Amino acid sequence: MHPQAAVIQMNSGSDRGRNLEVASQLMEAACRQGARLLVLPENFSFFGGSEEEKRAAREDAKTGPSLTFLQTFAARWRVWIVGGSIPVADPSSNKVLNVCFVVDESGCVRGRYDKIHLFDVDVGDGTRYRESDFVQPGTHPVVVETPFGRLGLAICYDLRFPELFRVLSSLHAELIALPAAFTVITGRDHWEILLKARAIENFSYLLAAGQWGQHAGGRQTYGHSMVVEPWGMAVAQCADGVGFALAPLERERITLCRQRIPCLSHRRM
Repeated sequence: MHPQAAVIQMNSGSDRGRNLEVASQLMEAACRQGARLLVLPENFSFFGGSEEEKRAAREDAKTGPSLTFLQTFAARWRVWIVGGSIPVADPSSNKVLNVCFVVDESGCVRGRYDKIHLFDVDVGDGTRYRESDFVQPGTHPVVVETPFGRLGLAICYDLRFPELFRVLSSLHAELIALPAAFTVITGRDHWEILLKARAIENFSYLLAAGQWGQHAGGRQTYGHSMVVEPWGMAVAQCADGVGFALAPLERERITLCRQRIPCLSHRRM
């Protein structure tokens, strides 16, 4: 039997305790349906409405409440968790790091990825985003060895940079988790097609867990969390609202796709 992965869709706000409670309920429901790998969205434990709130919500990289929550849940349910992203204090600046932790079934941290590409855009509806004003970018791609395959990590805006996903493939990633908080205006036109493109280009599973709905400060996120298999088919997708979607992870499917079209070994540059 193939292991099941769940992408969790949330509508997080600035109340960390409430966010963690909702996350726990959704994750427990997914586990009861057989999920062994859980992927949470970007900013799952805190989605503030201002830079000041985000800075105030900075957590310690080893003992913060969000990471402790992930470790406790993983050990209790004997599952692996891709912990969306958490605002972690940057010791070298007054900014935060947008950090995704991977926690194993014993509650041990097995990987950490700091978001590399920061969302500094004007999306066309009069809204201006400048993530770099309060977030320090990461520098290193990360792939983690798991029982489900080699797991690459990316966060939200990283999706628009195919070169990062090629690096993950060069590090032998078979699955790529993408916690996200895509805006509605960009999500409607770009979210699914970009996920499918990254899956097809690398013949890897894309496990995309997104925020959905209205958030503090007026931001609206797109949701449509989904699992895309290596041939580019969306095999599970969340409806509007909070919830989760489950899909099996078939490693032989990855092998078959890469054998049919061995483009990863045909690269010339």
